[in-house]
Amino acid sequence: MRQRSRRRIMRATVELVDQRGYAGTTLTDIAERAGLARGLLSYYFDGKRLLMQSATHRMMHQSLSTALAELAPGASPEARLARAIDAVLGLAMDHPRVMRSHLALILDPDAGAFVQDPEQQQLGAILQGLLHDWGAPDPAAEHAVLRSALMGGCIGVLLPGAEIPLAPIRADLFRRYDLPWHLGRPPQADPPERERPPARG
Repeated sequence: MRQRSRRRIMRATVELVDQRGYAGTTLTDIAERAGLARGLLSYYFDGKRLLMQSATHRMMHQSLSTALAELAPGASPEARLARAIDAVLGLAMDHPRVMRSHLALILDPDAGAFVQDPEQQQLGAILQGLLHDWGAPDPAAEHAVLRSALMGGCIGVLLPGAEIPLAPIRADLFRRYDLPWHLGRPPQADPPERERPPARG
């Protein structure tokens, strides 16, 4: 019962922030959407910011699990890692308001410390397992690097007025992990050409 209530609250949070943005969504709105008493939100989550963090991490780990489940049995470690990268970057395209809000909150030094909630831990465990199978000597350390790269990629896609196309961001990540462009779900048929630095005269 407790887990069902938590899931309903987190699902309602993502739905409402997708529609109204973080500032335009109140805890009362979330409780009404979830069909629960307002007091239950405070019982399960210590404030709106931590609820938003948990709800986003749940969305991320669910999307990642679904994407991996779509692969054929016995898919290579490279194919699985490629699909994972595409799944996370794809959230920036599919849920821009949620991802912008999440990134803004975790980067705000006045909002409080980042908390490793259970949803984030599940997400991290999946990514570390993929990196282990791919051959990372230290999956935990490489996970920290991949997580930062993915979040940086999402920022690049979402930065208002200075958005970067998804293809070059994906290409950089795929080069880092030596992944063929055709794996996963490429946003275009061929990888973008790398810009050459200007010749020195």
